[in-house]
Amino acid sequence: MTEFSFVELIEGPVFLTGFSCLVWWAAKALHRRFPVALLHPVLTTIGVLIVVLTLADVDYATYRDGTAIIDFLLGVSVVALGLPLYRQMRILRRNLAGVATGVVFGGLVGIVSAVVPFLLMGADATSAVSAAPSSVTTPIAVVVSEVSGGMPGLTAAIVVITGIMGAVIGPVVLRLVGVTSPVAFGLALGTAAHGIGTARALQEGELQGASGSVGLCLNGLFTAAVMPLLLGLLL
Repeated sequence: MTEFSFVELIEGPVFLTGFSCLVWWAAKALHRRFPVALLHPVLTTIGVLIVVLTLADVDYATYRDGTAIIDFLLGVSVVALGLPLYRQMRILRRNLAGVATGVVFGGLVGIVSAVVPFLLMGADATSAVSAAPSSVTTPIAVVVSEVSGGMPGLTAAIVVITGIMGAVIGPVVLRLVGVTSPVAFGLALGTAAHGIGTARALQEGELQGASGSVGLCLNGLFTAAVMPLLLGLLL
């Protein structure tokens, strides 16, 4: 009876949600103390949760159902990015041609640069398809991957890794190549590194964050529409 109650507690939404938030808070505190790429809060949180859930024998489906509120709030937080977008709409309209060009080019490069390495390494088509939407926010990427014949689980993992790498390395690369425009800076991070990149862009300023939101949204739509056709050519 005691063992059953303990298992029920561990797999319950209160414990899983609370524990996930606690790990995230601790990971952020650790990253503030030691600001290195390998200790990025998202990466640290994922690593800790994988170890703990494996040791506790909690499968992914149970964890997903138990933390549904976090998934819901993630959607709300993405919608909240519309506020800086609204405030900076006048500037973004003046750069409409550049924004459209950047999203199209970034979206195409994102798909090709994700698929081609898998093919060169001899991976099967399923793995390559799973990697294709790596620059798109997770909810869209998972659906597009599944519809195209990929593995949603692998896609989600690649999307997270892409976002972390983009948020950590992206600003450094953009400054090295001389990108000074706030619009271009945010657009590049949002298009290439989806939500995590957009959050990083917002740290630079509201205009960068608004541009990242545009890149995040438009690249999701663009990839969903173009990826099946592009995969037909690449595969």
